[in-house]
Amino acid sequence: MTEPAPAPALLEQPMRRIHRNGTEYVLLGTAHVSRQSADAVRAILAAESFDAVAVELCEHRAKSMRDPDAVAAMDLFKVMREGKAGLVAAGLALGAFQRRLAEQFGIEPGAEMRAAMDGASAQNIPCWLIDRDVGLTLRRVRAALGFWDKTTLTAGLIGSVIQSDEIGEAEIEQLKQGDILQSTFAEFARQSENLYRGLISERDSFMAARLRQEAAADRPKKILAVLGAGHLEGTARHLETDQSAPADQLLALNAEPPPSWFGRWFGYAMIALVLGGFVWGFWHSGKLGIELLTSWILITAAGGAVGALAAGAHPLSILASALSSPLTPLHPALSSGMVSGAMEAWLRKPKVADFQSLRDDVMHWRGWWHNAVTRVFLVFALSNLGTSIAVWIAIGRGAGKIATQ
Repeated sequence: MTEPAPAPALLEQPMRRIHRNGTEYVLLGTAHVSRQSADAVRAILAAESFDAVAVELCEHRAKSMRDPDAVAAMDLFKVMREGKAGLVAAGLALGAFQRRLAEQFGIEPGAEMRAAMDGASAQNIPCWLIDRDVGLTLRRVRAALGFWDKTTLTAGLIGSVIQSDEIGEAEIEQLKQGDILQSTFAEFARQSENLYRGLISERDSFMAARLRQEAAADRPKKILAVLGAGHLEGTARHLETDQSAPADQLLALNAEPPPSWFGRWFGYAMIALVLGGFVWGFWHSGKLGIELLTSWILITAAGGAVGALAAGAHPLSILASALSSPLTPLHPALSSGMVSGAMEAWLRKPKVADFQSLRDDVMHWRGWWHNAVTRVFLVFALSNLGTSIAVWIAIGRGAGKIATQ
């Protein structure tokens, strides 16, 4: 089959064409903050005829892209109550990094995905959202990572906010070259196989299964799939070789990660250790029991209060963190950050201006303290951090007291 001559804007773009079961899949690799990538999407839609367009987006990300101000409808109390504060904060940090790069080049993040969706709408053809839900992806990644990898990932997110070095557009375009891209991710996989699997390879398999699922339902002759360049080779490979039913693959890849048995039992063991220390102390002598209990309360309360203070929390939020910190470590489903974050959101309800400036404020580390929305997440995170450090100090101090008896 003779392939069409590429338009000038497509000459250096990574692309794969795959034929399977009567359908031609045209996979276009892009960089998410590249002007050339957005131009390439428009060029291929103008040059060729497609029955459907697929984009590397889930419903949540597509909704955010269509309506950037939708974050203004975010219920911060619900976010805290459902334990999603870390997920939302991570999303804001990632968005800040992407937006900072995009601002250098005068193009909105995800412009190539928007161009694909707009092109599908203009041609009155279906637009399929084929990526896995971003929240589920991050939950599966987090469940698969060990302590060190989680620390590295968190540090990377923080670094993406505070660093100011500019990255040249040529460097971003260079990442779309196959050999460099493959070697980059090969090194990434060696550093953290679990992270690579959750963020890259699982989604390659998921998107290939979604393409086959939609193709089986609609029987299109030709599909354009717009993907980040890092997913191009993996998705193409799965499209060519996977034989399992798409529904079976999607069911497995959409499964919620099982709770970490180590984390659960470690938490219970720590609770038993603390409570056991109090019981032993009171059994040994009332004075020792009171000393252990008082030391625990003062140290953990101070840790939670210092964390909230470092986040610039309201005085009552600091008090809430201090009062809850001695208790929440003994309850596996609660944290001092949930209490102080909820209090902060109630006392300093974000104004319309905070939501309007949110996308700009998250790009600079000072903005996280200045904006009322992001300050809630800082109060949550730093209260938890302060309490966690204080818990280990209190346990060590208590163990020392017991050892001297």
